[in-house]
Amino acid sequence: MNQPLAYIHPSAKIAPTAIIEPFSTIYENVEIGEGTWIGPNVTIMEGARIGKNCKIYPGTVISAEPQDLKYEGEKTLTYIGDNTVIRECVTVNKGTNALGYTKIGDNCLIMATAHIAHDCIIGNHVILVNGVGLAGHIEIGDHAFIGGMSAVHQFTKIGEHSFIAGGSHVRKDIPPFVKAARNPPSYVGINSIGLRRRGFTSEKITELQNIYRVLFQKSKNVAQALAVLEADFEATPERDQIIQFIQGSPRGVMKGYNSRGEI
Repeated sequence: MNQPLAYIHPSAKIAPTAIIEPFSTIYENVEIGEGTWIGPNVTIMEGARIGKNCKIYPGTVISAEPQDLKYEGEKTLTYIGDNTVIRECVTVNKGTNALGYTKIGDNCLIMATAHIAHDCIIGNHVILVNGVGLAGHIEIGDHAFIGGMSAVHQFTKIGEHSFIAGGSHVRKDIPPFVKAARNPPSYVGINSIGLRRRGFTSEKITELQNIYRVLFQKSKNVAQALAVLEADFEATPERDQIIQFIQGSPRGVMKGYNSRGEI
């Protein structure tokens, strides 16, 4: 159902069950899936691909041109997966030639005034709380949580099932399964509450705690800690995921805290 006070470009592909509320603007080369609700005063710009059963609240701008001086008007895209909720006044920029798209996965919650810059890839079930700012080329794994008013540096990677406290200034990669807090963000434990909610057993959580004790609490450098994990710990998908994440981190991962609360 399209309200007469909304503007929809004739070439836009809008599913019959999608709802476009008054005063919203839908540009050309836009696709919107079944059951999606576009609230009033939303702007969906060229290149947006929005999935099924999404909700996009007033003031949001999707697929605007990147805030990148290297962008020269190339045709790029913005993907938003199914069942994702985007609250008021969020901005999501399309990609550049570097990647070609910006992507938000399924079942995400992007709270009010968050900003997602060009070429970011956000997994499924991710929560960005109010005022989070993502610079370009950031990768966020499934089930990650970023607290309100946090700022994330370009090219940073944030692992699956991680939890970042509000007000964080994230300049280093955040490995999977952990909690990060203080500034600069550092290891403060396993995201045990989130993991239990998603079906991780107590035994698996203990395994993760033991792995991160070696990485962050045993006074070893990264190479030494990885060597211990590979030699002394049973190979499991989680152990291997952590090792691969750290080995594939050109920016380096966040630090741990010692018993005196120092980095």
